[in-house]
Amino acid sequence: MTVPFFDNRRQFLAIKTEVMKSVERILQSGNLILGPEVKKFEEDFAQFSGCRFGIGVNSGTDALKIALRAVGVGCGDEVITAANTASPTVSAIKELMAEPVLVDAGEDFLIDVKKIEKKITAKTKAIVPVHLYGQVCAIDEVVKIAKQHGLKIVEDCAQAHGAAHAGKMVGGFGDAGCFSFYPTKNLGAYGDAGLIVTSDQEIAKKCASLRKYGMEDSYFSEFDGYNSRLDEVQAGILNIKLEYLADYNKRRQGTAARYLSEIKNKKIILPKMNEPAGHVWHQFVIRVEEREKFLEYLKKNKIGFGIHYPYPIHLQTAFAEFAAPDLANSEKFAREIVSLPIFPELEKKEVDYIISTINLF
Repeated sequence: MTVPFFDNRRQFLAIKTEVMKSVERILQSGNLILGPEVKKFEEDFAQFSGCRFGIGVNSGTDALKIALRAVGVGCGDEVITAANTASPTVSAIKELMAEPVLVDAGEDFLIDVKKIEKKITAKTKAIVPVHLYGQVCAIDEVVKIAKQHGLKIVEDCAQAHGAAHAGKMVGGFGDAGCFSFYPTKNLGAYGDAGLIVTSDQEIAKKCASLRKYGMEDSYFSEFDGYNSRLDEVQAGILNIKLEYLADYNKRRQGTAARYLSEIKNKKIILPKMNEPAGHVWHQFVIRVEEREKFLEYLKKNKIGFGIHYPYPIHLQTAFAEFAAPDLANSEKFAREIVSLPIFPELEKKEVDYIISTINLF
């Protein structure tokens, strides 16, 4: 048996008729940029996230950049974030000529909130907590720290569509929340797409202007902005898939529950789960000390896998200047982590095969 790590085609075939009708309708309408489909998705996803406003942009990276700028982050400011994250989190901060300040991960792979306060200086402007792999970080503590020190919070929710803490969706805990709809995400477009959610009207207004050259009215820029608009075709696809998101997440949770209960191999360290009901399992990440041997074993048995991520931020050339001496967990995890297949369309027999094969490693 061959099991792919991810196969977007399975999901597409299940909703193909709806998608193709939507694309044809949009193309025939002539409304291609910031039209009714974008407006509907902005409103519906904001409501889904428990926020008042949604602002569609062209990627999750731009969502972070625009939201950070809208809350006042600029040149020379420091922004605290996780060392164990994808590079776009830090790229967005750097694009504003601000300085990322990295915090190590805890045993749950998420930012270790106990280490945040000692990173705060007079130049600190904001915190970007990352809800990695579909699990909410210790967001109550982040909010508490931010309030005590007068800092802004921009949540990186790129891997956490529908993730929740105490029944509240991610994106609504801070000043703004940023989502990516890259095709591999729990809610994925068929290209790049992103969205900012907020309940602050002024932040929403600033984000909407920033995504379109700093304009409020056409052809008059109030300030320097960007070209970062969500297009109608991608919004139309996302409108369809949003209706299925709860089911997609439920299927991921079902596969994760099986992995957690049925993988029984002392060489495998299973992920730590803080709040089972709120975890949406964008990735199921295990740890294996003998990783290279394990990866060869998976290849031999035709099981797909990923590594998210092989290099922590500070060990990448582009971000080496932000290295710190207290990032040991992030470095250790990068040497041991392996992501197992967990996309919603995995079949039972495939999950059976993955589990039985891993138990024989």
